[in-house]
Amino acid sequence: MPIESITPVLNVSDVPKSFAWFEALGWKRGFAWNSGGVIAGAADRNAHGEAHFGSICVEKATIFLCSNGQGARGTILPRFPGDDATDGVWMSWWIDSLESLSELHERAVALGYLVTMPPTDEPWGVREFHLRHPDGHMFRVSAGLGRE
Repeated sequence: MPIESITPVLNVSDVPKSFAWFEALGWKRGFAWNSGGVIAGAADRNAHGEAHFGSICVEKATIFLCSNGQGARGTILPRFPGDDATDGVWMSWWIDSLESLSELHERAVALGYLVTMPPTDEPWGVREFHLRHPDGHMFRVSAGLGRE
């Protein structure tokens, strides 16, 4: 059974605000949807109201965003850098280089986004930082260190 891809679904409080959060980090809108169907141009809203489902994409990666449904949002704030006991959806973003990882970290900090662990070299051969979405989802943003 070959699987072509997996697309996580994040429960978010506001799809247009989540679009903007991801776009500030370099993601692009894929589609937007509301009770009237597909919203032209993946806009935030149309005559039928605000988008309540949509996608954001970068390269081959896609994440679906669902307003107030399909899973849970995070409610437990990290107590210390790297705290794994937080809830919400956790996922890893793999970045192509250590330089790109540093640039993305700097951008997230400049935007005032919640970085819950600074870039750290891990014993499993990656440098990563943890980035928390406003609805409590956690992203381990990682790049390989190039060692075996």
